[in-house]
Amino acid sequence: MLQITKTTRVSGAKDLLVILTDNAQLRGIGLERNDHQYLLEQLKDEPLMATCDISGRLVMVHQVRKGSTSQQLERARQAGNAMALKLIATKREEAQAVSLQGDPALTLALLEGATLGAYTFNRHKTGDQPRTLKKLGLIATEVKAPALQELLDVCEANLTARDLVNEPVSHLSAVQLGQAAQKLGKSAGFTTKVMNKKQIEAEKMGGLLAVNQGSIDPPVFIVMEWKPKGAVNKKPVVLVGKGVVYDTGGLSLKPTPNSMDAMKCDMAGAAAVIGAITAVAKRKLPVHVVALVPSTDNRPGGRAFAPGDVLKMHSGLTVENLNSDAEGRLILADALSYGERYDAETIFTIATLTGAASRAIGTYGTVTMGTATEQQFALLHEAADSTYERVARMPFWDEYGEEIKSDIADMKNIGGPLAGQITAGKFLARYTTKPFIHLDIAGPSFLDKRDHYRTKGGSGVGVRLLFEFIKRRASAK
Repeated sequence: MLQITKTTRVSGAKDLLVILTDNAQLRGIGLERNDHQYLLEQLKDEPLMATCDISGRLVMVHQVRKGSTSQQLERARQAGNAMALKLIATKREEAQAVSLQGDPALTLALLEGATLGAYTFNRHKTGDQPRTLKKLGLIATEVKAPALQELLDVCEANLTARDLVNEPVSHLSAVQLGQAAQKLGKSAGFTTKVMNKKQIEAEKMGGLLAVNQGSIDPPVFIVMEWKPKGAVNKKPVVLVGKGVVYDTGGLSLKPTPNSMDAMKCDMAGAAAVIGAITAVAKRKLPVHVVALVPSTDNRPGGRAFAPGDVLKMHSGLTVENLNSDAEGRLILADALSYGERYDAETIFTIATLTGAASRAIGTYGTVTMGTATEQQFALLHEAADSTYERVARMPFWDEYGEEIKSDIADMKNIGGPLAGQITAGKFLARYTTKPFIHLDIAGPSFLDKRDHYRTKGGSGVGVRLLFEFIKRRASAK
């Protein structure tokens, strides 16, 4: 990950990433008149970044324009990404970031875009690795050391989530995902328990066990907890992430290509909650947080669960399986039921759950719905605006629940052909009595092309959003 350290003097030899709010501030970096004028001319028309090559030294400038705070922060992130890519393209390994304005949030956003945008996943490539941007010196009196460290911790958690999502199932089974969570728990300071198949059987998690039936690898159920002294919440925030490390669709086999070939990403929800609790623990936020990950792969092996099967879930409810590619909600349902023991003040599910969610809003945001209070949803929307991991709230009318009624069991695991993202959420809501927020990240979790600092492949979506929600909960009344 890009290393950022504070410094005090602008080097006349190093490339510069500059952020300012007013053209007059450009005088603060001591450019020659012609270079100064050249950048000013670009800034008249360039909404994101002006660039000047001064005898091989790059000076790149982002001017903050009018707009909402959310828009200004996002443009600064995009500018930081563009600057990092320019440096990488010219094989620079070190540069300086200089703030000529006084808003720390804008400066940090620029650094965030550069850090996230410089990410690559190349651990399986052999030979010499290409040169990339490694270090930034930061000159910004408005940015204090704790705020900079928080940014770096959250970025690292996001990039860890990306690594997990990008890792193929040949290198990341459910068991290995549990081992990764344990390793992160030791380094960040949260507790981790990984339940094996026998323990899952003892808990009677019929959904998770059914999905695992076709696999040659065992399932795991991961329980992570951050419980600091003096936590502001008497009841924990519980995060539940879908951990299907690879999804063929089971006997309801997916088509390929452009469907099954990217299904290593079906554990992006698990990666999000693992990343989020890692960042929360590293920052020692005074909020009690529990994170649950049911994990398996979904394959059409000889004992695979079949359409028409009736499953008995952890809660005791029965489910008629009508589509074994609607497996994520089955394992999440067991986790939600298990989570009842924590008496959560808010319980989240986050999952690559339905194609309907991505068809509804594309890759630009996350579909959300649930039974939580308006105050809890307002906190979520504030976090979404701040991080630009935007959410679109769906209706949650009772009529959607009618679509998952079964003739032979308590419910079925799919609804009708329309609004599948909502009927999936209704299915999950049957397994918790706590204030519930569902996040369907099927659209933004895995990108087939770069979207500014959201690189191709795993985006790590959800880490920054959940961390920001919990950070705001730390100061909420």
